[in-house]
Amino acid sequence: MSSLSFRVSPLIQSTSKPPIPQAYKWAEPYKATPSRPLLDMSQGVPGIPPPKILLDALSRSSSDPSTCGYVPNAGEPALCQAVADEMKLVYGVKSDVTSEDVFITAGCNLAFTSAIMAVAQKGDEVILPVPWYFNHEMTLTMLGIKPVCLQTSPELGFQPSVSDCAKLITPATRAIVLVTPNNPTGAVYSPSLLEAFAALAHAHSLPLIIDETYRDFITSGPPHKLFASEQNWSWRQTVIHLFSFSKSYCIPGHRLGLVVSAPELGSALCTALDNIQICAPRPPQLALAPLLPELRPFVKDTALAIEARHKLFKQCLPPRWHIGSQGAYYAFVKHPFRGVDSVHVCERLAKEIGVVTLPAGFFGPGEGGNAEGGMGRWIRFSVANVNDEKVKRVCERLQESESKFGWELAD
Repeated sequence: MSSLSFRVSPLIQSTSKPPIPQAYKWAEPYKATPSRPLLDMSQGVPGIPPPKILLDALSRSSSDPSTCGYVPNAGEPALCQAVADEMKLVYGVKSDVTSEDVFITAGCNLAFTSAIMAVAQKGDEVILPVPWYFNHEMTLTMLGIKPVCLQTSPELGFQPSVSDCAKLITPATRAIVLVTPNNPTGAVYSPSLLEAFAALAHAHSLPLIIDETYRDFITSGPPHKLFASEQNWSWRQTVIHLFSFSKSYCIPGHRLGLVVSAPELGSALCTALDNIQICAPRPPQLALAPLLPELRPFVKDTALAIEARHKLFKQCLPPRWHIGSQGAYYAFVKHPFRGVDSVHVCERLAKEIGVVTLPAGFFGPGEGGNAEGGMGRWIRFSVANVNDEKVKRVCERLQESESKFGWELAD
């Protein structure tokens, strides 16, 4: 029986519990030693610190008394302008993004929350590809908004289908959400696929919310050309772009993200932001604003290093473990144990051999971490927060698990 004399919100109670603490709980019984340390490939965190030039700038801005005050809801004007300039480097010189389109938030989760609050309300529906990013689903559920599942499949590399999405649109639909490169699958959506989703959303007068937290880890070229408005309508009519500074600049603890959207949505966004953050942390905004151009080589080098680590992971992975998709921070891997849900595999990997990962059930509908819809053998590995040597050790321990766990192996 609860000791509380009051009711906890039913919406909060119906919201899934945060998965990362659950995974770390599994790892608590593991007895780490210097020769067999705990190997954490669960949470998507940078495996390296930010460059010294950024650390020094953060130190200066944090210790400056003038940075202790509020800033406008939309963020430091200098950072908004720097972001608009950077968009031309990332998406091409024809990208039509101005500082008035940029709204700085306390992390990308809050960017998503504010965007959703600006376009939807309790009882509405929002379409999410499955596997989904769990914080997106949790936010919708917490707000009383129904997540509508757009199922993806390993046969298609976990790419979402535009035609399947069209069938899910109802009068209650208020937005379509995509994450690319994807969390948890690592799948990178092509520019043509994103253009097709944007056209679908535009045709139905819906916002297309694209979380591009991991955009800087695409090494093949610009993620898309939506911001150039090469279609016969402006991106501002339909596209809401989300981004996080956490991954590209290795500062997740400083909580800085952004929304890029039409200024006409700005009043609604700033109303939401005023109520849930007032403003984003000021020191990291001031530190980053003048440095974004200078930090591009660091961002590129990090992306290339992670790309090489993906190749190493694929090379070292035991033959019975199969990669369904990979990119940016993540690889989505099918385990070899017949008839065993990945939640049980991940629990034993953490407890018995010291490898912390996340089961597919954390990224879709299901109970107790068990996956639905044929996703029960999939596991997310984050390759970003371990070095090359640890990647090799993880793969060695996965091979070890095949005999140690005593489960039947699939062909």
